[in-house]
Amino acid sequence: MGLPDHHLTEGERVVHSFHPHWKRLVVPFLALLLVVVASSAAIYFIPGDFEWAWLARITVAVVAVVALTLFSFVPYLRWKTTSYTLTTHRFNISTGILNKSDDDIPLTKVNSVSSDQTLMERLFGCGTLKVESASDRGEILYRDIPKIQTVRTELFRLVEDASDGDIDGK
Repeated sequence: MGLPDHHLTEGERVVHSFHPHWKRLVVPFLALLLVVVASSAAIYFIPGDFEWAWLARITVAVVAVVALTLFSFVPYLRWKTTSYTLTTHRFNISTGILNKSDDDIPLTKVNSVSSDQTLMERLFGCGTLKVESASDRGEILYRDIPKIQTVRTELFRLVEDASDGDIDGK
């Protein structure tokens, strides 16, 4: 997870590395349960003396596998292949299942860091991180950041260190 050591610049070290909050997996897990229960019930209730019972069971199984892939497996892979890495020099966001996309925000270009949390997010301990940078994109929102207050505080501290010239954050 995060940036491999050979992708770090000289003197750069990883401070914090994480995936989006696990709450993103709740709906895919419920979809998994629903598909398994529904397909099992459908296969069980297909009459055995029905002439095309074997074809009906195969059809239910194929539909179940497609549904599991679309509603459970792909969202899990999206979650697993999304990582956020905070280093002493940058904030890296890596996404992608088949194609990989990396986005780096140099800490020296960050203007402000803030966070938002709904009531449910406060209960889960996650939230939305807002990073305003001196780039074309301006304000960037990162949703479902776990331990949002810790990440925000650490990012802010590193941004302050970078602006003071203390790039190693020690």
